[in-house]
Amino acid sequence: MQEIRRSAERGLADHGWLKSFHTFSFAEYFDPKHVQFGPLRVINEDRVQAGAGFGTHAHRDMEILSYVLSGALAHKDSLGNGSTIVPGDVQRMSAGSGVEHSEFNPSPSEPVHFLQIWIQPSARNIAPGYEQKHFSAAQRRGRLALIASPDRAAGSLEIHQDARVYAGLFDGAESATLAVVAPRRSYVHVARGALTVNGNVLEAGDALALTEEPTVRLSAGHAAEVLVFDLPGGPPALPSRPAVRGRSRRPLVPAAPSSTQARPIAADISFCNTKTMRFPE
Repeated sequence: MQEIRRSAERGLADHGWLKSFHTFSFAEYFDPKHVQFGPLRVINEDRVQAGAGFGTHAHRDMEILSYVLSGALAHKDSLGNGSTIVPGDVQRMSAGSGVEHSEFNPSPSEPVHFLQIWIQPSARNIAPGYEQKHFSAAQRRGRLALIASPDRAAGSLEIHQDARVYAGLFDGAESATLAVVAPRRSYVHVARGALTVNGNVLEAGDALALTEEPTVRLSAGHAAEVLVFDLPGGPPALPSRPAVRGRSRRPLVPAAPSSTQARPIAADISFCNTKTMRFPE
């Protein structure tokens, strides 16, 4: 079975300093048809203006991946980690039993454009952890490079879930396939450009959910950057919790008119300025 999720159907939070599209229900945006896909709970496409970001806030029991498309994203956390990631870098934070962190755009002039992905772990209260790695354009060109897995296969980052995340760059005649062993399922998110996936033309922000499909087929790319998720079948091992981040100061609105009504579910998004931000010691 195939289900297309078009970019314009996503939720939208436009705070001025932050513009965030939500593939799944997040904060005050709620769509009962799009709460999660297996353990894949959040894909947020965020654009943060220069000198702004998310102040120190807490997470627990979530595997959080950050994938920068353009610009730079700085991170500091209560584990003592501090870094700035750029395109090609992938950051993994396992919130586990609890962690506080902040994210912000350190540039005085350029916005940062990135994806933040939340995957539910297979167990609660694990020890929090952090790592990052660079995956070059050459590693991703015309192929699917494994960037996250439960066993660090092929030099990927470790996530605490039976899920595998791939990233690829495709143009022209470049193509790739991924075998999906039943009862597993897959989810394809086009980050930018355009790409044909299992016969469907997808553009930036579009996604395709695949169940009972043994192969993911990617072709006919036009400056495409894509993420592919190989996910376990069946219900997630842990029940879903509301997806929150920070504290909301402005309302969220849907990206386009829809029959689906937005319902508040503990909005938690905050503004901060890098000049006055306080970080964990």
